[in-house]
Amino acid sequence: MSLNRTELIAKIAERANLTKTDADAAISALQEVLVESLAAGEAVKITGLMSIERTERAARKGRNPRTGEEIEIPAGYGVKLSAGSALKKAVTK
Repeated sequence: MSLNRTELIAKIAERANLTKTDADAAISALQEVLVESLAAGEAVKITGLMSIERTERAARKGRNPRTGEEIEIPAGYGVKLSAGSALKKAVTK
């Protein structure tokens, strides 16, 4: 089972005593801040919950799975998410 955005907004609105519109705005704002911060190379840390950072990937060689031909994969960036202590504790129960 997974929680989609609509269900997440409904739960946040209920627990924080907000309207669904306000909860949606808060989720949207969080998304914008995360995207802007990671694009600028800044890590985002929410103590106890998670930390998110942009990581560099070096250029490397790979293979086209369809043809087996060797290809050059350019350098780029990825995202690393690390669970915080409260999140780790919650999923190990």
